[in-house]
Amino acid sequence: MTHHGTRSAMYEVAVRAEAALGEGPTWDGAENRLIWVDILNSRVHTYDPATGRRTVRATGQHVGAAKPRAGGGLVLNLRDGVGLVDPDGAFRWLRHDPVPGRRGNDAAVAPDGSLWAGTMRYDEAAGGGTLTRLAADGSAETVLDDVTVSNGTGWSPDGRLMYYIDTPTGRIDVFDVDPGTGRAAGRRPFARIEDGAGFPDGLTVDADGCVWVALWEGAAVRRYTPDGRLDRVIGLPVPRVTACAFGGADLTDLYVTTARTGLTAPHPLAGAVFVVPGAGRGLPQPAFPG
Repeated sequence: MTHHGTRSAMYEVAVRAEAALGEGPTWDGAENRLIWVDILNSRVHTYDPATGRRTVRATGQHVGAAKPRAGGGLVLNLRDGVGLVDPDGAFRWLRHDPVPGRRGNDAAVAPDGSLWAGTMRYDEAAGGGTLTRLAADGSAETVLDDVTVSNGTGWSPDGRLMYYIDTPTGRIDVFDVDPGTGRAAGRRPFARIEDGAGFPDGLTVDADGCVWVALWEGAAVRRYTPDGRLDRVIGLPVPRVTACAFGGADLTDLYVTTARTGLTAPHPLAGAVFVVPGAGRGLPQPAFPG
């Protein structure tokens, strides 16, 4: 692998893909593999860094996120709702909720096992998206009904804070989580991305409670301390950095997805999955119990 010096880290190319819109990296601890999606090519990818083995699954419609299920298989945040893929590959809807002009975007599994699934309109109309909390039985509660581009969602190590990004706001917001019910309230700004630095996209929270955010049009991943202070920037050679997650056997490698959609003369590595070995220490991600 080629090493490149950056502002604070060495990155490598983990998967040399030309994803249109690579997104949602998630470490599947049970299978020791990375799961990620190419939204616009309707594909779910897996990558095993120990063996180099890769798989690709076509989803039939745009897929915003794919997360592991506790019994094997995947839960998918799709254009027309949330679906389940069984270990044998069979598909069924958990919540079929098609809205013309809208699709699923980023999603995350909370410490209590609920799936927080975001949506957005294709035209990115203001307030046209949602954030919905789904239980394993498919019952759903709309948490936010007026977001534009629902994106990164993550929880503090103690589960008492939830971080969330509606990309056009230019902010990472934070909520208080009720430990009894898992509900989130008290939304307020946690960190703001200054003009010209790109737009906040996906995020992950590490074991120290720091928030890592991918910057679309910012060619970087940033780390913010629990008090909202920027303390690290990892530069990448491509502008459209979409999301990040810790993986590897000890959860110390930071995987970063990128996109090439909309770029007139894309960098050869646009759409690749990068890895920054030893970037930090991640938290094990819960599987969806449904």
